[in-house]
Amino acid sequence: MTARRFHVEGIVQGVGFRPFVYRTAAEFGLDGWVANVDGHVEGEVVGPTHAIEEFAARLRTGAPSLAKVRRVRLTGVERQSPRAAGFHVLHSALGGPDAASREIPPDAAICDACLSELRDPLDRRYRYPFINCTDCGPRATIIENLPYDRVRTTMRRFPLCAACAAEYADPDDRRFHAEPVACPVCGPRLVWAEMRGERALRAAVRTIGTGGIVALKGLGGYQLVCDAGDAAAVAELRRRKRRPAKPFAVMVRDVGAAARLTRIGAGERRALASPERPVVLLGRRRWHGRTAPLAPEVHPGLTRVGLFLPTTGLHALLLDELARPLVVTSGNLSDQPIAVDDEEARGTLATVADGFLTHDRPIRSRYDDSVVQFTGRTRITVRRARGLAPAPLPLAVRQPVAGAGAQLKHTFTLAADGRAHVGPHTGDLADQPTYEAFTASYAHLKALTGIEPEVVAHDLHPGYLSTRWAEAQPLRRIPVQHHHAHVAACAAEHGVRGRFLGVAYDGLGLGDDGTLWGGEVLVADLRGYRRVGRFATAPLPGGDAAVRHPSRTALGHLLGGEVLGCPRPYPWLVRPFTDRLDPAEVTTLRAMIARNVNCPRASSAGRLFDTAAALLGLAGRVTYEGEAAVRLEATAGDEHAVPLAHRVVRAQGLWVYDPTPTLADLLGRQLDGEPVARLAAAFHQTLATVTAELVARAVAEGAPRTVCLGGGCFVNRRLLTEVKGRLRAQGLRVLVGGQVPVGDGGISYGQTAVAAARLAGKG
Repeated sequence: MTARRFHVEGIVQGVGFRPFVYRTAAEFGLDGWVANVDGHVEGEVVGPTHAIEEFAARLRTGAPSLAKVRRVRLTGVERQSPRAAGFHVLHSALGGPDAASREIPPDAAICDACLSELRDPLDRRYRYPFINCTDCGPRATIIENLPYDRVRTTMRRFPLCAACAAEYADPDDRRFHAEPVACPVCGPRLVWAEMRGERALRAAVRTIGTGGIVALKGLGGYQLVCDAGDAAAVAELRRRKRRPAKPFAVMVRDVGAAARLTRIGAGERRALASPERPVVLLGRRRWHGRTAPLAPEVHPGLTRVGLFLPTTGLHALLLDELARPLVVTSGNLSDQPIAVDDEEARGTLATVADGFLTHDRPIRSRYDDSVVQFTGRTRITVRRARGLAPAPLPLAVRQPVAGAGAQLKHTFTLAADGRAHVGPHTGDLADQPTYEAFTASYAHLKALTGIEPEVVAHDLHPGYLSTRWAEAQPLRRIPVQHHHAHVAACAAEHGVRGRFLGVAYDGLGLGDDGTLWGGEVLVADLRGYRRVGRFATAPLPGGDAAVRHPSRTALGHLLGGEVLGCPRPYPWLVRPFTDRLDPAEVTTLRAMIARNVNCPRASSAGRLFDTAAALLGLAGRVTYEGEAAVRLEATAGDEHAVPLAHRVVRAQGLWVYDPTPTLADLLGRQLDGEPVARLAAAFHQTLATVTAELVARAVAEGAPRTVCLGGGCFVNRRLLTEVKGRLRAQGLRVLVGGQVPVGDGGISYGQTAVAAARLAGKG
């Protein structure tokens, strides 16, 4: 007989791994024990050598679906631990030797087995909203410390009843060592005013069914819920939440219900039903008049809608009772962090909700819903949060590093020992509440992972709150240029070694020359970059005010765009646009542009999208980042069009796209009566063609043939599809982020990748 110690690293706590080890050991006739130790799993096995080897192989390849096994090590045992015969699950132990191996399980949406029990009148958990098992339920949102045991979660205040304790101790039960296990006798209870349990649920159902808005306490924070088919209810939610235009997510009962509303591909179907249960952006089906299942106010003027399936038993019960799609959106006021504390929620959401459906299980960590979309078979992560974060991503990193992130769509990253934990989406880091949400989340994830950064990477922009936070840390600082971080995030996710060609299109980011960039072509590796192409610059009259008012950006391009040998559009082309604007404002803006007063210049692809949208009458004032571009993409739809005029020139040693001919052609064809949809499509095709030309010229001068795409503009499905197609037609390898958000939510991962490469002294 042989004795061996085994040590398993990865996401192996909170995913049913110890029960799996127990059953596997029993199958191979092995004695021994298993326990959670710090952030990993370890134990001993005693038996024939060949059985132990097969046991170890099974740990690597047959783990539960929620587990992510990174490494299994077998070592000799000098002195076998004295145990009774058989195999045992022991109490967890603190103080393991390798704190950096801690990996935190994300929350998992309700599984099919629990859903079946929830709807079974004969089951003891019939209609119990907090039903869960080893395959589903809260994880990251309830963990207070590791190793993962009930006593170190917010479930510690709910002692197990005899029936739940028996399930918890039964190796053949699906709830064997399921730490959040609960039932109506011993678990959390719903609350609505003075009502509890089923009465509370029915009060919420009545409120939603009669056009009201309910604040619901979900997994990672409060959510606001109303009938997605009730135009008045949705409009009222917009008014109260101060969110006039940004689309709402819609929850539906199952994939079949989603398919009746939208067009769903195989990848989208898998994502909808996955344990991560993200919001999936889908093309809606056409419907007309009063039969429309979703009110137009859910996604005003857009052709795509974000759908997701129930994440908890509570959501499933609401959908079963109401039998209609529900708006389920973040429980906050616009631009504020999602509420997690009960008292905070009642204060913040008192003017929004008609009632509160809450419960007595505390939320330890704030996690909004994740958002993904597909372009063909390519999955793009728009927001990495519940269900995805904080699961680690591979990264070539040794020395512990923190990435501070950007300003918009903020995340942070903690990395060490070959793994990077991207923290949950915080939102736009623009005020004190969001900043405090970020710092609290950072402190908690740092404690859970055991990563103590020695270096912090941050953006170049001195005004970002993330930069100011990094400057206040007692750590070595490594500044990373914004667009280098974008393309480095893509390269690092795909394991690119050495040089690559990066294309970064977004709104704004500070360049290394002190100007604002946003339409960049870089020859890069993870350590550094060289700018080889860009968009021409144009003034932003009023600075941030131009971002909120695309008409200002359009005037900046038309009246003050960089002169690269091509005359600006004739006044008779510009006049129909300026005639739509306030004359006094136009006069003021003309003077500002002519005198260069508060008119920072930017080479921004995102602001060029804003310009095109303004010229076509699609966006006068925007209420959220990217709104003008979203409307332009929706207007283009699947329309086919001839590209607009365009010009790529050599200037100051770079290849520069001059959009002046493009905008002049857009205005001219608009005057000729060409439909707006066709012009919007033509603009997309033009930018894709321009991108292919910029890349081709860089490659002709020796740039690498691997292209990494990054930046928020590539959330635009049409642009991404057209750019990928044109670059692949040149025989180039084209990569885009899949697990890492392609927009600013991926900046922290890119910053961390750059810092790690510089510390290691390699690309």
